[in-house]
Amino acid sequence: MFKTYWIPLSYNTKQSYPNDGKLYFFDTKPQTTMKDLVRLKTSLTEEMEQILNDQIKIESNSSAKYLAMASWCGEKGFENATTFFLTQADEERAHMLKIFNYVIERGGKAVSPEVSNVRHEYDSLRELCETALEQEISVTNSINRIVEAARKTNDYATDNFMQWFVSEQIEEEAIARRVVELFDIIGEEGIGLFTIDKQIGKVRGAYAAE
Repeated sequence: MFKTYWIPLSYNTKQSYPNDGKLYFFDTKPQTTMKDLVRLKTSLTEEMEQILNDQIKIESNSSAKYLAMASWCGEKGFENATTFFLTQADEERAHMLKIFNYVIERGGKAVSPEVSNVRHEYDSLRELCETALEQEISVTNSINRIVEAARKTNDYATDNFMQWFVSEQIEEEAIARRVVELFDIIGEEGIGLFTIDKQIGKVRGAYAAE
């Protein structure tokens, strides 16, 4: 009577066994790796986890850019614009933390982002404000890509979570666009820049009141 011996065999691989008259059975079940065990802890796909971490970095960079803008405005004496961009920086950091915590809550790995490519100098207040608008449009496009990816992979939780950001970006773009419009409405000659700076301080409150 044969004695049986189980030999682990990696999936789709070949393995020899001794020619000694004993009966061998090969375990052909796929071996679970540490990576597989980690993925079992989260319902996020690897692709979605990466996309969300990319957005965490974008929001962090946005916060740093707005801080640099606030510094430039403060140096030039635009007090209201300084306060405006400090508030923007705080909001972007809050957005970053919101996504960061979401990844953790879903069992994923949230990556603390490195900040790079922060611009500190501008030729004018108008250029700075136009750059801020471009930044918000870029963030909107990035948010939309996350929503699109979530729907393609039937990740309804992430789709639902990102709807807050979709609504938020409508407001953020509108505020940034209004700030840029002030330059055409008021003009920059004479006390124009002083008046624009004063009005920048009112834009957010005016939008909230609508």
